[in-house]
Amino acid sequence: MGNFPSLDRFVPSLPDMALFSRKQKTAVGLDIGSGLIKVAVMDHRGAEPELVRVAMVPLLPDAIVEGEVMDAAVVSEAIRRALEAAGVTPTRVAAAVGGRDVIVKQIAVDRMKASQAREVMRWEAEQHVPFDMDSVALDFQILDPAGTEEQMQVLLVAAKHELIASKRRVLAEAGLTPALIDVDSFALYNAFERSHPEAMSGVVALLHIGHELTHLTLVEDGLPVLTRDLGVGTRRFREDLQRDHGLAAREARALLEASERSAELDAVLASRAEELAVGIERGVAYRASAATSLASLGTIYVSGGGARIPGLLESVAARLRRPVVLASPLAYLALRDGAFEGLDTEAVAPLFMLAVGLALRAPR
Repeated sequence: MGNFPSLDRFVPSLPDMALFSRKQKTAVGLDIGSGLIKVAVMDHRGAEPELVRVAMVPLLPDAIVEGEVMDAAVVSEAIRRALEAAGVTPTRVAAAVGGRDVIVKQIAVDRMKASQAREVMRWEAEQHVPFDMDSVALDFQILDPAGTEEQMQVLLVAAKHELIASKRRVLAEAGLTPALIDVDSFALYNAFERSHPEAMSGVVALLHIGHELTHLTLVEDGLPVLTRDLGVGTRRFREDLQRDHGLAAREARALLEASERSAELDAVLASRAEELAVGIERGVAYRASAATSLASLGTIYVSGGGARIPGLLESVAARLRRPVVLASPLAYLALRDGAFEGLDTEAVAPLFMLAVGLALRAPR
């Protein structure tokens, strides 16, 4: 697959795109979440990347709400502390944007050369993107450039300029500039593709359950064919526990982070697992009506902080009658001694899927 031309006009990229050269030795992936700031440092000097160090720092409640930064000073200070904990002092980092102001959609268009496609893609985007074209950065990738069918499959990506500008402002407040602004679903897929090669055939789903939202990516034969956000995250689980059982926030978090499932959690799991399952079913149904049919969904892989909620994977599996497994970005990835110093590697690895996916791109 080819390269996209410029960071400044927003660069979505699939995992095997050569966005970066090996001249830069170290890449820093920065995941600015609503509950945690996560950093992954990757060494790209060898034949294969090596994860050098990770770090995470909690954010004060409501510093970021529904993806919007409410207190820039608090967020920038948390970013600086996370970078310090990771033992790096970079000026450039890889970050990502996502949410309702990013549209990722696979479309079918008449087959043409890439140079011709770039000329007509803006018109095509007007048919599929519910934003004013003057307000968005637009890019695309031809998924089957060697195909012989009359129509070709194109992955179309649009992100509002203001969303990208907002991310740049957050980084600037922390003294940073973006080496890359990626799309969060692509960065998640980047780590997933490397760590779970068994998922690159057939149809699978990746659920990344964050603090505010869950990112759903459907993958068909190694390509992300659908991405969407589901309005449930670990914050909803905590609020349910507080409301239904009169628990303090600290007590609710303890139940979500426990090693065993609790009676208080059972009702919450039932309702929220149903919500996640319906989101997956609707995504599959939407894809099944497209040009390429998703006849059967195989394994569902789950990452993010919500992946460790006791009983959640089992509840989703029982509802969908599909295997649901924990996803980690660490399989097939070299780890330097002390990379997870002070952290329980197995427990926190699923939280670093996005940060690792960003750090896997070596800066050009």
